[in-house]
Amino acid sequence: MDLKQEFVRVFGAGGEIREYFAPGRVNLIGEHTDYNGGHVFPCALTIGTYACARRREDRRLRFYSMNFPEAGILESTLDDKEYRKELGFSNYPRGVILTAAQEGYRAEQGMDILYYGTIPNSSGLSSSASIEVLTGYILKDLFGFDFDGIANAKIGQRAENEFIGVNCGIMDQFAIAMGRKDSAIFLDTATLQYEYAPLKLDGVKILIMNTNKKRGLGDSKYNERRAECESALRDLQRAVDIKTLGDLDEEGFVLYSDMIRSQVCMKRARHAVFENRRTIRAAEALRAGDIPEFGRLMNESHVSLRRDYEVTGPELDTLVEAAWEQEGVIGARMTGAGFGGCAVSLVKEEYLPVVMDAIGKTYREKIGYEPTFYIAETGDGPSRIG
Repeated sequence: MDLKQEFVRVFGAGGEIREYFAPGRVNLIGEHTDYNGGHVFPCALTIGTYACARRREDRRLRFYSMNFPEAGILESTLDDKEYRKELGFSNYPRGVILTAAQEGYRAEQGMDILYYGTIPNSSGLSSSASIEVLTGYILKDLFGFDFDGIANAKIGQRAENEFIGVNCGIMDQFAIAMGRKDSAIFLDTATLQYEYAPLKLDGVKILIMNTNKKRGLGDSKYNERRAECESALRDLQRAVDIKTLGDLDEEGFVLYSDMIRSQVCMKRARHAVFENRRTIRAAEALRAGDIPEFGRLMNESHVSLRRDYEVTGPELDTLVEAAWEQEGVIGARMTGAGFGGCAVSLVKEEYLPVVMDAIGKTYREKIGYEPTFYIAETGDGPSRIG
């Protein structure tokens, strides 16, 4: 596909047109821990978001998505600082441009940007964070701003928190901005200390299973879960000196959990604490080449997300439980925020066709429509590609 040719068709010829790419991400383990000061273990993917962009001579901003052609060209200006529902997806890049300006990276000229995403919408593979990080990278490249990948991730997260209104943690933007091929990122979200962990999965593939159930983070219970964790943290802080739920281990949680006044908030906190420790052990297992242990921890993660965090639902549970029943599946769990989206599994390569067929059959029978499968390939972070 010639994106530059499509750009000229939409916006007209003239000026220097540059082409870019930023990946999506999948989180192998460590779910709903990133806003609780815990560890996560994501990797960047080779599917993601492409864009063409050029600077303008005025302060107008024009955005177009090949994924939403019916929306046409969405226009605003550098001086318009309000979220506008009618501007649809363009609120994500608008939020990044505004937030970057607040951080001192102020564009004085507008832009024309065309986007094309290969991440399925509402899949939980971070299409919004991909757009955010990509837009930050475009700003950096077009205007010569000097900020690194971590700063780009922080700008994207702040744009999503403050402009879009979703209280996400840093994981999605960080995994995309700092992605490295053939590696996962073991990230401590409390300190942003991180290390790359080589994905040595000899004979094993990462299989992503999409429920094809549409969801939106903003109108899901995502923000509600975060508030419940914050309530539990405040209760625990009456008895123990911690800054985040990630500061507790399992023993500490058992010792102090009766300080949490709400049973619901106690369950949410239990997931956050135990999931953080699972993620640490999963990274250790991968370093040791113990893939079966990594898979077992993935399974435990899903049970906790279903029982204590209550973010799975029948679609995700059907996919994961069907996967657990298949020979050749090492581990499976939901990934992303939940309430739909995707599950991720580790599958021995020779079993892939049979596994996908069997899971698809079970899902069709129970849910009534088809899931979609992707064999994940890991990729690098954002780049200029033309």
